[in-house]
Amino acid sequence: MMTRLKFLARRLAAPTLIGCGLLAAGASAAAAAAPFEDTMAQRTLACTACHGPQGRAAPDGYYPRLAGKPAGYLYNQLLNFREGRRHYGLMTRLIDPLSDAYLLEMAQYFATLDVPYPAPLPPQAPAAVLRRGEQLVMQGDSGRKLPACIQCHGQAMTGVVPAVPGLLGLPRDYLNAQLGAWKAGQRRAHAPDCMQDIVSRLSLEDINAVASWVAAQPLPADTHPASSPPAAVPGNEVLRCGSAPLPVAGTPETKAQP
Repeated sequence: MMTRLKFLARRLAAPTLIGCGLLAAGASAAAAAAPFEDTMAQRTLACTACHGPQGRAAPDGYYPRLAGKPAGYLYNQLLNFREGRRHYGLMTRLIDPLSDAYLLEMAQYFATLDVPYPAPLPPQAPAAVLRRGEQLVMQGDSGRKLPACIQCHGQAMTGVVPAVPGLLGLPRDYLNAQLGAWKAGQRRAHAPDCMQDIVSRLSLEDINAVASWVAAQPLPADTHPASSPPAAVPGNEVLRCGSAPLPVAGTPETKAQP
C-alpha cells in the first residue's frame, strides 16, 4: 500500500507532461484563433488545458476539479504551489510571476463556475473497507483523536466557504495521492497545518478506506459549498486550521521581487 501511495503522490507531483503539454498546445492554438477578449476565461486556458473545460476536472483522475470550489481554498492552493508547500513544477512556473491579488482573482473566477459534476464510479473496494471508510468520514475515531471528515468538509462533503474544499466528485486515485502526499510530507499548508496532523494519525489502510468510500458516493441535489460549518460531531475535537490572509486591494499584477 505504501508503494502505491508513494507512486500516486509522485504521479501527482510530476505527472506526464507530454499529454498535458499537448493539451496546453491545443488550448494555445484555440486561443490564437479566437478573438482577444481579455476575459478571465480566456486568461485561464492554460489552467483548463489540464483541469478540463471550465475546470470540471480531467478524465485521467489526477487533475482535480476547480469549478465551484470555495475561492479561499483555491487561493490557498495557488499560494501553496507558488511557495513550495505543494510540488508540481508546471504549476509553480505558471503562477510564480503572479501577485497575490491576481491569484485571488483567478480563484474567485473558478469558484463562481456552476457546472455539473460527473457521476461517481462504482465502488472499487471490498464491503469491509467501504464500511471502515464511511465510519472515519462520518464519525471519526475518538480513540485515536481522529475527527470525522464531515466535521470540517461539511455534512454533505461539498465543502464550506470560504476555504474548506468539497470531497465529492474526486476520483479515488486523486484522493489517495493527496492523502499519501500529506502523510509523506510532500504536501503542506499554512500553520497550523491541521490536515498534516490528522493524516499523521491515519494508517495506510485508513487512507485507502476513506478514499474508496468518498469516491463512490453519489452527489447531493445541492453541490454548492455550505455557508457555515456543521454542528460538532460528538466526541470530535475542534481543530484550528491555518489559512493565508487575503491580499490588499491595489496590489500590482506581478509579484513583488525580493
